Amino acid sequence: MRFTSRREFLCRSGSALSALCFAAAVERFGLVSALARPAEASDFKALVCIFLEGGNDGNNMIVPYDDYNAQGGYASVRTTSGLAISKSSLLQISPTSQAGRKFGFHPNMTEMQSLFSQGKLAALCNVGPLVQPLTRSEYQSGAGHPYQLFSHPDQRNLQQTSVSVNLGQAGWGGRIADALNGINGTAPLSMAMSLAGTSIFANGTLTRQLSLPPAPASLSSIFDLDSVLSSAEETAIRVAALREIQGSAGTSVMAKSLSDTSAQGFFTKEAFNTDPILPPLQSGQTDFPDAPLGNQLKQAAKLISLRSTLGMSRQIFFCQFGSFDHHGNQRTGTFSQENLLQQLSRAMKAFYDATVNLGVASQVTTFTLSDFGRTLEPSGSGAGVGSDHAWGNHQLIMGGAVRGGDFFGTFPTLALSGPDDADARGRWIPTIAIDQYAATLAAWYGVSNTDISTIFPFLSRFATANLGFLA
Repeated sequence: MRFTSRREFLCRSGSALSALCFAAAVERFGLVSALARPAEASDFKALVCIFLEGGNDGNNMIVPYDDYNAQGGYASVRTTSGLAISKSSLLQISPTSQAGRKFGFHPNMTEMQSLFSQGKLAALCNVGPLVQPLTRSEYQSGAGHPYQLFSHPDQRNLQQTSVSVNLGQAGWGGRIADALNGINGTAPLSMAMSLAGTSIFANGTLTRQLSLPPAPASLSSIFDLDSVLSSAEETAIRVAALREIQGSAGTSVMAKSLSDTSAQGFFTKEAFNTDPILPPLQSGQTDFPDAPLGNQLKQAAKLISLRSTLGMSRQIFFCQFGSFDHHGNQRTGTFSQENLLQQLSRAMKAFYDATVNLGVASQVTTFTLSDFGRTLEPSGSGAGVGSDHAWGNHQLIMGGAVRGGDFFGTFPTLALSGPDDADARGRWIPTIAIDQYAATLAAWYGVSNTDISTIFPFLSRFATANLGFLA
């Protein structure tokens, strides 16, 4: 690939950098000026988001054990179709706040059962996008519907922005980074990093995410500067051109955005020149699976291990893992939920073990998001059985600071047309809003109460701003 002019190089490089489309937001949004500017921090904290792309079926991830055979409930709705997980295979847990009630993790989540029992994992029940608290009768009367319910792209946006009335432009991870702008001092890297390509979650109004591949090993993995057809001389010319642009950005928003982002890329590449080696595993610990999510979390662990070298006291990571859109074949096949939950469980345990070995387990909180939940009522039957798009879902929160071994929020009544069902298929109306979920994480991360109310303007509509799942 040859660039015939500096202008062409700027245009082509700009198209490859996800941050550029957010550059103008610095001038457009008033939010940034409303946020306090914190001093540099002496402690360290990291947030790690794992987005389960496609809509994970929380109904099969966490199943009532005592109420398994309740009339009109889980087993009676799902057993005939073949979608139900057998009661005998469930991995039993007894959440502290559930008055002795037993539940069960999916049988392929042994690592999550272990961390739950150790108090390092909690579940947030029936969380999702909400404009306001909502009952079944209110929903059916047409009141308070979030934007474009049950649509994949729209609900991904709502989950990652916490804006439920329309499509948001900035992710809540990025807005958290906005609030703490300056806390990392002069560190040249963005506080928010995506290990899964461009994301909404990690881009704020001021913060431009650094988008990294799961294994950044060369400049070509960050910029389109070289190729198998390029000579060393041509690559050197391109690098020199990029350096020139960095040094002469001027007042152009686009050129400055390219300059800042390319500087981050060069710095990251230099930090990875010697591949960071994680501490060795201890007895009973899990190694990272050589799979998409395992690789992403391993890179997050390596970046955490470089926190002092990078000069970062705060880091935010976005990872993505799929495909959970199981309208069919939910229980069979390579991409079945059975296999995906096993990969999720092993990768999360490996990451937790890595934070233990790095001495930061209580300073790193990992949490899941997903497009939406799935209908309790099956879609199809037999080997091809699946479930359809729904709403409220269960999410996992992991780390040394988590008040683990417990459920937060309210577990829904699993009954078609029941009090928590939006219609007659088992689409749970959330009892916890994404705003509350995000605000609890933001408070632990060090965002002030004043800034939290600015970042999440609809939070005041809900009774509880902090759900208490973090110490």
